[in-house]
Amino acid sequence: GRFLVAESGVLLTRVLYRKRSGGRELLITDAGMTDLLRPSHYDAYHRICAVVHAPAQGTFDVVGPICESGDFLAIDREMDDVEAGALLCVCTTGAYGYSMASNYNARPRAAEVMIDGDRWAIITARETYEQLVSRETITPQWRTT
Repeated sequence: GRFLVAESGVLLTRVLYRKRSGGRELLITDAGMTDLLRPSHYDAYHRICAVVHAPAQGTFDVVGPICESGDFLAIDREMDDVEAGALLCVCTTGAYGYSMASNYNARPRAAEVMIDGDRWAIITARETYEQLVSRETITPQWRTT
């Protein structure tokens, strides 16, 4: 399982904004524990690098957009000092990344893209909000016993 496919996947995420809180520098991204649960659930390490290298380095908590203390991808991580809008690559997500993804907090799951040399294809489309709520109803079908 993991040995075979971990290296084959990455999670791309964009920095939404930066902020300082409690003496820590935070990069708030558009991906989080709903997309990659392993860091918050298992304290798993995934290397994170800027897609476009930044010359300066800094120490950051890379966190997701959900208001949960466990919504993080990395804590106290030395990495490129990037600004809002930067694209980050979270490495080695091929094993358990997508299979552990969830819709917690009504967040649609991300797309999956397969790359082969200079070719690419979407193999799992990004979930839409409509798909997320498609099985819900506001008109229950009451039954009696």
